[in-house]
Amino acid sequence: MPYGIEEFERRCSGIHLSLIAEIENQSVGFKIGYDRFKDGSFYSWMGGVLPEFRKKGVASALADFQENWAKRNGYNSIILKTRKKHRAMIAFSLNLGFTITEKNQMDSEEETRIWMEKIISH
Repeated sequence: MPYGIEEFERRCSGIHLSLIAEIENQSVGFKIGYDRFKDGSFYSWMGGVLPEFRKKGVASALADFQENWAKRNGYNSIILKTRKKHRAMIAFSLNLGFTITEKNQMDSEEETRIWMEKIISH
């Protein structure tokens, strides 16, 4: 795991949303987000789906739930950060209506950080 429990506790100590997707009583995916910037945006921090459950709508269901929750709770956008090497995540997010807003160049091109945002309020 890239972070210790202390980091999860720190990031999720305020307003946050933690989701777990289950199929037949088995945990198959998760999504965690929190109010990182306190500017009306909700930060989608991390998530994932077990490989054998990908392409079955799990990630979309988690993203939809997070977006609807964020709307109901007054957020006007969802922000995420990924790395250039995670092309499937970038494509998935673009398909959900996110746009690339910023790139943080790293020494390794594949580690370049890609910031994305989706406006959810009208």
